[in-house]
Amino acid sequence: MRIKEIASVRTRYGYRRIYVLLLREGWQINHKRVYRLYREEGLNLRKPSRRKKISVSRTPEKGLTSAVNECWCMDFVSDQLYNGKRFRALTVLDTFSRESLAIYVDKSIKGEQVCEELEKIKAARGLPQRIKVDNGPEFISRALDAWAYFNKVKLDYSRPGTPTDNPHIESFNGSFRDECLNMNWFMSLQDARDKVERWRRDYNEFRPHSALTYLTPAEFAQKSGSKAV
Repeated sequence: MRIKEIASVRTRYGYRRIYVLLLREGWQINHKRVYRLYREEGLNLRKPSRRKKISVSRTPEKGLTSAVNECWCMDFVSDQLYNGKRFRALTVLDTFSRESLAIYVDKSIKGEQVCEELEKIKAARGLPQRIKVDNGPEFISRALDAWAYFNKVKLDYSRPGTPTDNPHIESFNGSFRDECLNMNWFMSLQDARDKVERWRRDYNEFRPHSALTYLTPAEFAQKSGSKAV
């Protein structure tokens, strides 16, 4: 019953995250039993993919980080209000701790607004050594270029048409869309901002992250000597 209660609230959580939440609550239970009950209750999220997997050689990711504030990454996500009006969200992530540093929502976002948001993050936790971005017009703007120059931050651009050069933000944006954007109706821009910020804080402070041995980004950052934003 507790598994069903968690799954009804955390509708996009699989059995592994539910298992971690049960352990937090003090349940003495094996992950295999959680998986069996999860399947018996019909809570499976995804059907097995029939796509043929192609074996490819992967080059090691360059510039792997070993501390917070070594590297941030940024990207944009688009969605719409209940009436079809579009809005954009700027997402900023620390690639080491996986902390969501900011999600800025507006009708349209220019290079100057990107700089303003980076200044807010700078005031809270300092600056990174570099920021990974794609070749979008906001990221190649003079405003961001000047900001990076005066703050001595390197802008690390992805190769055109190669989103895999910035995998951390692509993965984060997938979770953001799956768990927040696709699960909510947004009645206004302010409503979108409020719901997105609540999800961001939940992501940082509650959601177990598989890449961090199922710690939350805030817990991992604290162990690494950083303060959460």
